[in-house]
Amino acid sequence: MLPLSESVDPLRAAVQFHWGVKIPLRDGVHLNATLYTPKAHSTPGPCLVTLTPYIGQMWHSFAVYFAAHGYPFLAVDCRGRGNSAGTFRPFIQEAEDGHDVVEWLARQPYCNGKVAMWGGSYAGYDQWATASQSPPHLATMVPVASVYPGLDFPMRNNVAYPYVMQWLTFVSGRTSQERMFFDSQPFWNMRFREWFESGASFKELDALLGNPSEIFQEWISHPHGCPYWDHYNPTPQQCARLAIPILTITGIYDGDQPGALAHYRQHLENAPSEVSARHYLIIGPWDHAGTRVPRSEFGGLEFGPASLVDLPKLHLQWYAWTMQQGPKPPFLQQNVAYYVTGAEQWRYADTLEAVTARSEPVYLQSSGNPTDVLHSGTLVAEPPRENEPDRYLYDPRDVSHAELESTIDPYSWSDQRLVYATRGQQLIYHSLPLAADAEICGFFRLIAWLSIDQPDTDVRVSIYDIGLDGCSVALSSDWIRARYREGLREEKLIRTRAPLKYEFARFTFIARRLKKGHRLRLVVGPINSIYSQKNYNSGAVICEESLQDARQVRVLLYHDRQYPSALYVPFGHPESSGKSVVPLTALSSATVREITP
Repeated sequence: MLPLSESVDPLRAAVQFHWGVKIPLRDGVHLNATLYTPKAHSTPGPCLVTLTPYIGQMWHSFAVYFAAHGYPFLAVDCRGRGNSAGTFRPFIQEAEDGHDVVEWLARQPYCNGKVAMWGGSYAGYDQWATASQSPPHLATMVPVASVYPGLDFPMRNNVAYPYVMQWLTFVSGRTSQERMFFDSQPFWNMRFREWFESGASFKELDALLGNPSEIFQEWISHPHGCPYWDHYNPTPQQCARLAIPILTITGIYDGDQPGALAHYRQHLENAPSEVSARHYLIIGPWDHAGTRVPRSEFGGLEFGPASLVDLPKLHLQWYAWTMQQGPKPPFLQQNVAYYVTGAEQWRYADTLEAVTARSEPVYLQSSGNPTDVLHSGTLVAEPPRENEPDRYLYDPRDVSHAELESTIDPYSWSDQRLVYATRGQQLIYHSLPLAADAEICGFFRLIAWLSIDQPDTDVRVSIYDIGLDGCSVALSSDWIRARYREGLREEKLIRTRAPLKYEFARFTFIARRLKKGHRLRLVVGPINSIYSQKNYNSGAVICEESLQDARQVRVLLYHDRQYPSALYVPFGHPESSGKSVVPLTALSSATVREITP
């Protein structure tokens, strides 16, 4: 597929451009919009709209593309951004403003009363926010890589990240700061490292980065799920009333995949079955940006030609089907489409749950403390025997790897330098080599029995595909802040050294064919990164902790008969690939002791 800018160039002459369109809102504020209409547009037709804090000009090429194909397109600056009046308050303002924009657009002479929404990330979120207000003329929407505030932004699993200030700087004031925003290496990474090494609290981050922010301070004052964050997102009742056809798009490597799938699931859980049947989901082999314009390579990974779906064309087909009685897009063979990397093929299922044929446990074992990738523990089929717990020490005052980490692309999925550099500070387990190809499709789950000797700490678990040459590809990860072990809406500091059950059940979706001879690697360790809020383990208010509060923590991981720690592996359907799937549990554990990982 040609880059979008090249593919639409011959059509630009067919588009009429209208600068500075003003849209009145219910409170008297006027939003600024740029309107693109087809020159050949003689009768009213369906229209598209996107509401963006990134200034409408950022989506100029997409707007030209859709207008050239017959759909008037309105790129609207969010309240308080660009040339729009009012004050910008991220996310919270978009529900009512989006409703008013849709209804205003439906009344324009070039619109036949059918309005669709387009856009990704923030503009994916504001589609859900707008839909929560039930605007009568919203005919369909295609939320892409949608944020779910409070769940995956400005924190995930209640662990915030410095990137929040990079983003807030991007949308500060009224003009675009895109060059500043995209200078991650070395500009932002260097500043995150300076904060990380300084030992300053997370609450001081905005001032240290040179942009004191009331929004940042407001957000971090609500560190876990609560009514404050509920107010940002559609309620179950609003989802139940949402009856329009929806196409949700996200990626295996999309940082907002958790948010996109949370919106998707909430709608399906609350909408009537005849409505949820018109909600389609696509999960491609894409990162966040790739959910708009797919690439065949990023972060050291390469994908087959089938990964390069012409998404703008698919949007056109979707709009024609849902608003103009056109044919159903041929790509949408079933309600869920997902790409299996390694196999380099698309698969289909009726539901997201149906992607996984079965989830099988492999149990963590070790004959010695497995803190080195070359002397690891194992993942085996049999329930555990009597074993001593594995252990690692984490000292939050250790910042020795900050400079190395700042040179690594956080979206790189094959770089192992940090895995080796942090030997002794994490626990590592390998499965047996696969006797044949196997497809891992769905969501991992880990039950780990952990003991800590401090009131709190953060524990991250990561899973990799290890090739015959030792090269690793990251599959998925999850983490738990110990104080939220029992749920994300209530904190309970740890008051015992007895082992407690930690259920890591928020891994990201993965679909990958592992080749014969490959193994799974499980890594369990602390979060000690320039890209994450730092937990100093004291049990104090997280955003106020600093180096002076730091406490070394001793983490024990149990794996015996009483406390069986196990990784649950999601296997895909054999019939979907035409190949037999060899479960890890079918392999002999006697072989395990003969293999040196």
